[in-house]
Amino acid sequence: MNQNQNQVKNPKTSVPKTPQMNDRDFINDMLATEKYMTAAYSTALNEMSHDGLYEDIRSIFNETQDCQRDLYNLMFKNGWYKLEEAETQKVQQKLQQFYNYTTTQFPDHTNLQ
Repeated sequence: MNQNQNQVKNPKTSVPKTPQMNDRDFINDMLATEKYMTAAYSTALNEMSHDGLYEDIRSIFNETQDCQRDLYNLMFKNGWYKLEEAETQKVQQKLQQFYNYTTTQFPDHTNLQ
């Protein structure tokens, strides 16, 4: 299949091509920041021992994740973010690769009784 046939995208909203940042540039920058923040909050949550602080950070994480999703949807809607549809065979190959990895790298939990 042609790569263009596998792309999932919307018509691109045009923006001025000038040295100044345009709407697409600003939103792309915010999206990158939100992605970074959700990753950082996720790490913090994994290592947090104080329950009250955990709940506060989890709430902030959820808000940040929602904001990241809204920015992604806005980028996609305006044609500034496109995806490539995965072929079923490639998905199956990755699934098999992951299954093989987990069965060889992780302990067998069925013998822990």
